[in-house]
Amino acid sequence: MNTSHPRAVHGLYAISDGPRADLIQACTAALAGGATVLQYRDKTADAARRHAEAAALRAVCARYGALLIVNDDIELAASVCADGVHLGEDDASLTDARRRLGANAIIGVSCYDSLERARDFVTAGADYLAFGAFFVSSTKPRARHATLQLLRDARPLGIPLVAIGGITPGNARELIQAGADALAVISAVFGARDIHAAAREFSVLFGRPSPSPALEI
Repeated sequence: MNTSHPRAVHGLYAISDGPRADLIQACTAALAGGATVLQYRDKTADAARRHAEAAALRAVCARYGALLIVNDDIELAASVCADGVHLGEDDASLTDARRRLGANAIIGVSCYDSLERARDFVTAGADYLAFGAFFVSSTKPRARHATLQLLRDARPLGIPLVAIGGITPGNARELIQAGADALAVISAVFGARDIHAAAREFSVLFGRPSPSPALEI
């Protein structure tokens, strides 16, 4: 697996838990703590606020050299020049996303507990595969369960693998050892009292250099 490419998904993949009043500050703290990817996830219908937040986060990610991925919304990703989009099974097709966002966009897909789904998306041109939930998740308590063996079986597919679901600093290492290139985390980062410190706990597992202080915004 080649994760040395500057646009490869690797390391702490922080997923925002909006809407929240301090969203930009919280995401800045996560990036300062070493997150290499930030997914903007907001399921509300407030299009104006979502656009403003995504655009602001695009600028923050650029300052930290991190990737901005938009959850579900291809048009929002295009409008703020995000690095890419993440698609679940009920979202638009990968083909539609590629047509709208272009060849250089990072398009990730949720594969849940299915290696067959992962193989199909590799053929279709996905840039990374997300599997989970690996542990009990407060965000999606009824999510399908994925196993460590699934990560091992998916390694030969040749693109980055993202693990998600109930991940904490205490159980993260076993996912990395099983083959996860990135750890997608919501609650253990954005639910922490010190977001910067929480992000750092994950980022050091990937050999990241000492994180920087959060920038004033």
